[in-house]
Amino acid sequence: MSSVHSEVEEISITDLVLKLKEWWRFLLYNWIYIVIAGVLGGGIGLIYANSQKPGYIAELNFALEDAQSQGGLGGYAGLASMVGVDLGGSGGGAFSGENLIEFMKSRAMIEKTLLSTIEGNSKGQTLANLYIDINQYRKSWEDDPELKEVQFLPVSDRTKFTRSQDSILGKFYKDLIKNNLTIIKKDKKIGIISVIVNSGSETFSKAFAQTLVKKVSEFYIETKTKKSVDNLAILQYQTDSVRRALNSAFSGVASAVDLNPNPNLSRQVLRVPQQVRQVDIQANQAILTQLVTNLEIAKVSLRKETPLIQIIDNPILPLEVIRFGKLKGIILGGFIAGFIAVCILVMRKIFR
Repeated sequence: MSSVHSEVEEISITDLVLKLKEWWRFLLYNWIYIVIAGVLGGGIGLIYANSQKPGYIAELNFALEDAQSQGGLGGYAGLASMVGVDLGGSGGGAFSGENLIEFMKSRAMIEKTLLSTIEGNSKGQTLANLYIDINQYRKSWEDDPELKEVQFLPVSDRTKFTRSQDSILGKFYKDLIKNNLTIIKKDKKIGIISVIVNSGSETFSKAFAQTLVKKVSEFYIETKTKKSVDNLAILQYQTDSVRRALNSAFSGVASAVDLNPNPNLSRQVLRVPQQVRQVDIQANQAILTQLVTNLEIAKVSLRKETPLIQIIDNPILPLEVIRFGKLKGIILGGFIAGFIAVCILVMRKIFR
């Protein structure tokens, strides 16, 4: 029984080898078609490589500030809370780690970045208008009267944008996320995030990376420190009010002394206004001392929460350039075309 299996297996292998040799002879017989296809494919690959614009890569690295713990400020914050003062200091949970990366990719942040003016640009051009120019969108919009005159000016009010402008910004957002923008955390153990922008313009890549990080930082600071800023404003108002009351009390004492410069010891009632004012002075002095202490602690707390983002590496001109090489285009195009030619020949022989 085992000998039968061995013979069957030997016959099968022999048939397979013979079949492969037959196909190999068939392909050699039709080598001219494969070579012609490879040459044509290589030519197409060369044309494609020449038509591709170079890509400019801007990479910006930044670190997240650890705002979870208040460190040495904790004692002051606890002391302030004993007198009913909330210094804020909430953690940045919504803006930390992977959350921050996704937030930076949000449409709101991308749009704010696109509508920002390019620093150092004498024309005051926005990144959105520059993105239109480098991708030559206006050529495809020439026949559309709604899109032909679309502009994104620095002073534009986002809430008054037309439907066409909203649609264009939505398309830009999708294209940037898919083709131009990469935000990664290089190491999970290290809180350093890299923002990489790849575009056909050196100016756009550099400006977009820097502006995006700037807008995210500003939004974070505004959101995270809002409570501390409100508390600081309240403390400042209370301090100014008590200081005015204290000044008024000093003026009252002086006025009472002027009205009765030589008080009659037998008439103590004449000294009551002066004594009342002195009590007000002592009370306001104690309150003012406490308020000034709390005010300074609040200022320290606010400074501690700012900023979130510490820039480590800024993109520096000239940027790294990526090109689709001519040799790569020829080899890749020739290989793909040759493979397609082989597949066509094989399928043709099978069907026959």
